[in-house]
Amino acid sequence: MNKIKLGILGGGGDSLIGVLHRVASNMYDRYEITGGVFNPNYDENISFAKKIGVNTGRVYDDFDTFIEEETKIPIEDRIEVVSVLTPNFLHFPMAKKLLENGFHVICEKPLTTSYNEALELESLQKQHEAIFAVTYTYTGYPMVRHMKHMIAKGELGEIQKVDVQYYQGWINPVIHDPEVRKTVWRLDPKKAGISSCIGDIGTHAFQMTEYLTGMEVKSILSDLNMLYDDNSLDLDGTVLIRFSKTVKGVIRASQIATGEENGLTVAIYGKKGAFKWEQENPNILYHITDDKPKSIIKPGHAFVSDVANDGTKLPGGHPEGIFDAMGNIYKGVAKALRSENAFDGEYPNMNDGVRGMLFIEKVVESNKNGNVWVHLDNQ
Repeated sequence: MNKIKLGILGGGGDSLIGVLHRVASNMYDRYEITGGVFNPNYDENISFAKKIGVNTGRVYDDFDTFIEEETKIPIEDRIEVVSVLTPNFLHFPMAKKLLENGFHVICEKPLTTSYNEALELESLQKQHEAIFAVTYTYTGYPMVRHMKHMIAKGELGEIQKVDVQYYQGWINPVIHDPEVRKTVWRLDPKKAGISSCIGDIGTHAFQMTEYLTGMEVKSILSDLNMLYDDNSLDLDGTVLIRFSKTVKGVIRASQIATGEENGLTVAIYGKKGAFKWEQENPNILYHITDDKPKSIIKPGHAFVSDVANDGTKLPGGHPEGIFDAMGNIYKGVAKALRSENAFDGEYPNMNDGVRGMLFIEKVVESNKNGNVWVHLDNQ
């Protein structure tokens, strides 16, 4: 089988997100990293390409040169799909130009820095009939996929309450130093957009609520914390959400939750039972009801759904983690590129990215206007 030729923009050096994507792309032997622009410094770019074994003849000075040179190559040899792993403010211009020049795209979240930019990308994606994935990584975990599948089958009955929390403490070492916090791009509106915490991790929690329930959030009310007067972007937030008059929930996100690591937790409550899951213990899914003892569901067993087992690489009892989750998303994109059968939600798509940007803007709007309810209506 001919492997899919993958280009990468960003993710060089000691980038955590870069190694995550590279390992994920190799996981199912579907891709080969063919070229790209890993670093804005050309010498470092070439040095990094040599380090990871990429042909330096397909590693370019900059993004514009990448587009210019790759489009000269015959279609059968050209890079087919490009992963955009740069800071937020570069997602839109890069994804836009990639779509306009016939490339498929895998983009880090948030999709853009504004909802209007996201809508423009959506229009271009439809116009060019491109495959476009947004890497909401946690949807790749087998137990998350099992949860989604079982909720859709009615295992929990009608959903009543959703509680998703994403707590980190990583900004604590920098936020309290007025000089150091000026150097972090995620706290710079010109690079991060209008939000830090909600844009970076709150959008993960929001996407997870809609992914799992199969419903769209209709309105929200938010309360954000910037902590210091000279810091314009949120570091912490609580968002009340409403799917309908009777189906409600809460999203809690923080980058100043002291001592927390990557604490994404999910609880979905229905009339018949509930599912609970923690990202830091991803192989365990709890199923609780009023009339039976708590059940523990783990991947790699015959009793788990086919959609979960499709993303499970090892027999039960062998821990899998975030690399595997991202690998499952890349696998889903590969299926789409090769027109293979896939299941619903195998990779987060353009709509997930657009909805994420709408959520970010409405959360900021609700907070700015005095913590009021606002509607999440697509234009």
